[in-house]
Amino acid sequence: MSLDRDMSQDLLEQVNQALNLNTPLRIQGSNSKAMLGRPVVGELVDTRGHRGIVSYDPTELVLTARAGTPLQEIEAALFEAGQMLPCEPPHLGAGATLGGMVAAGLSGPRRPWAGSVRDYVLGTRVITGHGKLLRFGGEVMKNVAGYDVSRLMAGSFGCLGLLTEVSLKVLPRPRQCLSLRLPMDRHQALAELAEWGQQPLPISAACHDGEALYLRLEGGEGSVQSARQRLGGDVLDNPFWSDLREQRLAFFEGPEPLWRLSLPIATAELDLPGRQLIDWGGAQRWLKSNAPATAIRELAAKAGGHAIGYAQGEHSSAPLPAALMRYHHALKQQLDPQGLFNPGRLYPDL
Repeated sequence: MSLDRDMSQDLLEQVNQALNLNTPLRIQGSNSKAMLGRPVVGELVDTRGHRGIVSYDPTELVLTARAGTPLQEIEAALFEAGQMLPCEPPHLGAGATLGGMVAAGLSGPRRPWAGSVRDYVLGTRVITGHGKLLRFGGEVMKNVAGYDVSRLMAGSFGCLGLLTEVSLKVLPRPRQCLSLRLPMDRHQALAELAEWGQQPLPISAACHDGEALYLRLEGGEGSVQSARQRLGGDVLDNPFWSDLREQRLAFFEGPEPLWRLSLPIATAELDLPGRQLIDWGGAQRWLKSNAPATAIRELAAKAGGHAIGYAQGEHSSAPLPAALMRYHHALKQQLDPQGLFNPGRLYPDL
């Protein structure tokens, strides 16, 4: 028995009722990303009943599905056709949904080489704060007030509207995939990665756990084998990359707060207490530390990046410059003038 169901009219009715009563709404799917952002007080909108793959033609490399569709279901359909979501989105819990993937905008180890969630969003259907179900994207309507609305939904945490449907670009899976472990310290790993980044190596993931550098090679058989011979190291046969993506590595265990730092790729080692794990070839650093939040943020900013705390509360989103915050407010006013959707999830006054 199929669980596919179109509940867009029910969701639209719920939004319009909330508009009439001026009741804020708390949008969620499986709630697997609840540790990100601030707590939201509002009437629950559960998208999980609105699910199913609407269309998928592997020859067109485009998949369209309803927002409540489990990511596992989408990935299974793509795998059967020899394709994948290139941004490798983390689930971070059972039942993660397509809408949650887009709303959180999180990408996995392949991000620097393949792009982010936002890069693969082609179009969306969104219930706006005006009580209208609109379609955005190249096929019908690309923008509102100069904004590419579909891609702006990525990473918005439901603050701009209620996603009901998403069209994604997908890609073929690589013909060969091989992972290596090369023992070396962090300093050497960052130097090697900087050098290899200037060369045509088929690297699609790079992580250093404090003891060794882990590399994933993907592409044609010839290029992968040639790179393996050049780089050396030991071949991995464990699910290291999925464990990294889903935060199942031993590094993520322990009571210390978890921080995600986004930094320029060539940034040197950070002088912070606690444990560090280098991801994205150096552009993303995971930190388990009891250091004060202000110290972590200041050091990240000094290096040209920002820090986000993986615990619900005030540290879950990076502070924005005043000029950029004005754009956020303008966009919120355009799409959700009553402040209906997930109020305060990203910033207190948004």
